[in-house]
Amino acid sequence: MNWEEKKNYYEILELPTEATLQEIHEAYIRAKNAYSGDSAALYSLMSNDECAKVLEQVEEAYSILGVADKRREYDKARGLNQSQTPEGFNEEIMSKPDYKPQTNLSEMLKDSNSTPNHESVIRENALKEEFKYKQEHSSRYEASVSKIQAVKKFGLNFEVDNGFEQEIENCSEYTGDFLQKIREYKQVSIERMSEMTKISKTYIRNIEADEFSKLPADVYTRGFVYQYAKCLKLNPDLVATSYIHHLKQLKSTTL
Repeated sequence: MNWEEKKNYYEILELPTEATLQEIHEAYIRAKNAYSGDSAALYSLMSNDECAKVLEQVEEAYSILGVADKRREYDKARGLNQSQTPEGFNEEIMSKPDYKPQTNLSEMLKDSNSTPNHESVIRENALKEEFKYKQEHSSRYEASVSKIQAVKKFGLNFEVDNGFEQEIENCSEYTGDFLQKIREYKQVSIERMSEMTKISKTYIRNIEADEFSKLPADVYTRGFVYQYAKCLKLNPDLVATSYIHHLKQLKSTTL
């Protein structure tokens, strides 16, 4: 079917392209009620034939947009909703802490009209389609949310200083003081570093202060520094090895 020759089904149902299947169903019911033959509001504006033509378009639009597979094909042909999740949720909405894709069919149906009339049957079919739509893409929802959460947790946002970047590149001995400078340069607070690495704030401060007497055994300290460096987008092996070597030198000169 050549979708390009068809009218815009979203416009027919007066909906945004990111509408959910439930919203499509509700718009369909509104349109059916508005253009029915006994609608007093249209009595003096449109003839029965004109209303019938509009209703025909409404039925056609709903037959496509109200079915998950057909809607997906229609959207793809028109280049719609390609940067969004299938149901129209954008990444900002999906990244909210309280966002949970609804995949429980009984929950989706609990508010439906129990009376087995034509409208309730249509509503139930729409909800089943929505359930199917979400189930098919549940892994995509979860992957997208996980990715967004990871970016928020580990992403760095700072103004690049080319001179300091070169200093980091040329560094051959990472000290606690230099690690602190890098952390502050990359706009990561001790609190956030602790959250990212699961290392206590006390240990982070001791690492940056070269307080070797207040740090655990070297093997554990190395692991802490490895995670610290990884979060700052440094070479973790190089930084951890260099820092432990630095600590050993401090210990030897103190003893």
